[in-house]
Amino acid sequence: MKKIFILVFMLAIALISCHKGKVGNDNQSGTNMIVGDTAGVTNDFYDDAGTVALKGDRKIEIAGEVANPGVVDFSKLKKHSVIVKETVFKAPADSFSGAYRYDGYSLYDILNSIVLKKKNENVFRPIIDLFVEIENAKGEKVVLSWGEIYYPIHRHEILIATDVMRIVPSKTKELWTLPVDTKLVVGADLVTARNISNPVKITVVSYPLDVPVTKDMKPLYSPEFKITDGTKDLKNVKELPKGLTVQNYPAIFYGRGKGIHSTQPFKGVMLKDMLAGDFPFSNELLKRGLIVAIAKDGYRGVFTYSEIMNRNDQAELLLIASPEEKTDAVFRLYPAMDFFSDRAIKALTEIRCVLR
Repeated sequence: MKKIFILVFMLAIALISCHKGKVGNDNQSGTNMIVGDTAGVTNDFYDDAGTVALKGDRKIEIAGEVANPGVVDFSKLKKHSVIVKETVFKAPADSFSGAYRYDGYSLYDILNSIVLKKKNENVFRPIIDLFVEIENAKGEKVVLSWGEIYYPIHRHEILIATDVMRIVPSKTKELWTLPVDTKLVVGADLVTARNISNPVKITVVSYPLDVPVTKDMKPLYSPEFKITDGTKDLKNVKELPKGLTVQNYPAIFYGRGKGIHSTQPFKGVMLKDMLAGDFPFSNELLKRGLIVAIAKDGYRGVFTYSEIMNRNDQAELLLIASPEEKTDAVFRLYPAMDFFSDRAIKALTEIRCVLR
């Protein structure tokens, strides 16, 4: 009896294994797919449905401020995965459109061998003023900061997706409509406006800023900063607005060049709360908005609007005030989403929000 039981068990495992690797047909798209772990053999919730290949010519051009422009060679890259709850921006309430696991090639890897050739390198050598503009076959464009790609604590979460799988609710069994084309997928975005289909071009750009750079400025002191839209001043900030919640972020403050700075917590308000009144959500800002932080000595860092205003991980950009300072930075930023401290701009004189 025991031998029969073992035989039956082994046969069941073999059947499940065959089923898991089986090629089926998706009822909605009519495309072939690799059937997932529908029997629930593993503890992974993100492999229970079929994986479907996305259409696209897979030819993406790299251009802009680089010494070696050309076409991406995907054959040398490995695939990564991100899980996404796709949501479209609609006022007054956003519209959820589905939960998916995307597999594809990370922007981190795609741009890893690119040799930067910054237009402003003789004035400002740091790379934190760089961003990339991604264009699709329809001419739609979105922006990503260089910091989003190369500084985050969680790497490889921005993909050019080539395959997709539904994350199916276990009770309702609802089958979200599958995407058809290859797609840019930004894992940290709450509203997924930047997830544009069929990307064909990536352009590397340094933010054009006519501000002199003074290295080792002492004292590095600025008692206030202005918020602008790039053409006009909207307000001057001399103190943190009352009514905003002060956040206390434990931190290991570590620089790419100098290493450890401190292990002290940072206290401040979320910059997105400061900017929300002047720059409310819009599809244009979510896709193409840039926020530039500029310091007294000309040091500057580029963020995207979505990176600051539209996160799904609560890793916020803090604005910190030290009003007691008379010879040092009064206002500074703490980028909790970054591994390195390089975009922690201090002695702020301007925060600028513009459309690319």
